[in-house]
Amino acid sequence: MEQSGQDPEKKWNRRHRQAEGLGSPARVLMENLHLLPARGDALDLACGRGVNALLLAEAGLAVQAWDISRVAIDRLMEEAGARGLAIRASVRDVTRRPPEPASFDVILVSHFLDRGIAPALIDALRPGGLLFYQTFTRDAVSDSGPSSPGMRLGDNELLALFRPLRLRAYREEGRLGDTGRGWRDRAMLVAEKASPACR
Repeated sequence: MEQSGQDPEKKWNRRHRQAEGLGSPARVLMENLHLLPARGDALDLACGRGVNALLLAEAGLAVQAWDISRVAIDRLMEEAGARGLAIRASVRDVTRRPPEPASFDVILVSHFLDRGIAPALIDALRPGGLLFYQTFTRDAVSDSGPSSPGMRLGDNELLALFRPLRLRAYREEGRLGDTGRGWRDRAMLVAEKASPACR
């Protein structure tokens, strides 16, 4: 959610227009590709230029990608076309129009935080569906990420936001040990929505 009062669409259009390439894939996805289902419907929410949507499509999933930036969506569609991938990409303010209940088998969120839509993301997963989520934390060792503390997760907050789901993978290193090593400044989670028979 935008805190500065600046029009989010204009802000992100400008950033994506100035950015080179597609960006780096989400580490939560790269380290856990083996957990993806062989088929199903996936959503890359607040997808940016869509590098994660492309990976999900290459893994054989039917992918939708949503972002508030028309520039980002246009760049994603150009790259998807060049790779021969069918991705349904839409300009969409996900804070106002989160996904419908039981509509996805996989949802990926990277470097986006709106605590208010966490319940909608849980509801949007089908039974057995997976949430892949990573974003910035307050307990950081560098200046990367948003400057507003409200746009960063508190300690173990990602676990709390998605407590109804079954934890499958989690990483949040904080400032422990040698802060020059490891994966710092972020938390990542992979969690599964239980099937009704397994609750």
